[in-house]
Amino acid sequence: MMLDLAEHKDSGYVALKDIAQRQGISKKYLEQIVPLLNKASILKTNRGYQGGYMLVREPSQYTVGEILRITEGSIAPVACLEHTPNQCERSETCATLKVWKGLQDVICNYLDNITLQDILDDARQCVHDYVI
Repeated sequence: MMLDLAEHKDSGYVALKDIAQRQGISKKYLEQIVPLLNKASILKTNRGYQGGYMLVREPSQYTVGEILRITEGSIAPVACLEHTPNQCERSETCATLKVWKGLQDVICNYLDNITLQDILDDARQCVHDYVI
């Protein structure tokens, strides 16, 4: 949904039915995601005849990590890393905690450095227009 809104950012407000049709996603599913995105104040909403949704910021200002945290909650690989400070009673003696923390750092660094604009730019580079 966010990628579709980024791709159509110059089209004004975009209706959920249009996003659902273009992306092959059910409108009902999108209706479940919208409240999460609205609560995070990353969408503009317009109700009525020309109603729909649009991004508040430029696509280059949204990271995949931010969007996943809003829609999915924590992206920690294990539950004990979901809170800071770590509330697990075994965290002081856990032999694998360092491994999971390292994985979380890699995941977050990766996802927090990919923007919607990066994805759009990569997709445009993959499109080839062959004319013979």
